[in-house]
Amino acid sequence: MILWILRGFFGAMMIGVAILAFNYVLPDGFWLGLGAFLLVLLIGTLIIAADIALRNKQITTLSAIYFGLLLGLLLGTLFSEAIKPFIPTESIRDPQLLIRGVQVVITTIFCYVVTSTLLQTKDEFRFIIPYVEFSKQVKGNRPLVLDTSVIIDGRIADLCDTRIIDSKMIVPRFVLQELQGIADSSDKLKRNRGRRGLDVLKRMQTNPKVELQIHEANLPELRDIQRVDERLVVFARSVGARVVTNDFNLNKIAQLQGVEVINLNEVANSLKTVALPGEALTVRLVKAGDQVGQGVGYLDDGTMVVVEGGRGSIGTEVTIVVTSVLQTPAGRMIFGRMDGARVGGGSSAEYPKYVSQEKQS
Repeated sequence: MILWILRGFFGAMMIGVAILAFNYVLPDGFWLGLGAFLLVLLIGTLIIAADIALRNKQITTLSAIYFGLLLGLLLGTLFSEAIKPFIPTESIRDPQLLIRGVQVVITTIFCYVVTSTLLQTKDEFRFIIPYVEFSKQVKGNRPLVLDTSVIIDGRIADLCDTRIIDSKMIVPRFVLQELQGIADSSDKLKRNRGRRGLDVLKRMQTNPKVELQIHEANLPELRDIQRVDERLVVFARSVGARVVTNDFNLNKIAQLQGVEVINLNEVANSLKTVALPGEALTVRLVKAGDQVGQGVGYLDDGTMVVVEGGRGSIGTEVTIVVTSVLQTPAGRMIFGRMDGARVGGGSSAEYPKYVSQEKQS
């Protein structure tokens, strides 16, 4: 609300400046005055439109531009004054015009060079005083760095639609390059996975509920690291972020190096239905189990349910009584009996076979 008030105040000021320009140029002709009026209004409109269009502004970029122009003007002025005595003005009709022209050119060159340098190294830029360094302090929610696997998986986009995540999400440039390499692969399966990942990124980028940033990741710590997983962990540690992944190995590597990790598979498992022994569940049996008389079904969240005595009811929905619940590395499994049967243990004996069966599926 305050931002829109500021924009309205700026628009009113630009209208006032446009009226002043019209009155100033009016003695030279009505059309010239009208042109000046419209020109000022156009400039103000473009400034407001650019401000609205650029939603994800970075203070590091603005600081780099500001200090680049300031330092460029200072160096350009000093250098121009230093070379002024060496400018040949004897045979020049208007020496002051030449001197001013040289000063403008030198100052413009310095402003460009300094600003360009700071923009390319803004991630390494710090305000440094002897023995004191003011570095960026992360307040509030820490940003999330997305891995290639979690982007291709696609569930992160659905999770963002629920508004449960309000942290800024960062995709390093090297992750995007890896994703593009997968999308350009000669293998059809890899190519489809890569294109799916690019579609997920595009969906998140156009989602107003998501703050997504493509980070150049040109940090000095990454210059000697080639592997994407290692670069991702070092990058997350450098910017004070958490890694979001589905990769089990990356999860362990990040934890060993003190980087917090969010594994979407663990998040999904934690949200699956909780069933207690003795509780009644309704499940549709879809196939036969490995043991005689067993039927297998799945809950809406994908949890496997093994039902003793359910083979004769395959293809129908049955009510079962839970006998045991097992948490496996591949997810949660529920064992039960047909409703009306004796409730007890015993189903846990089939644990190893169904763990392997679930991993293969």
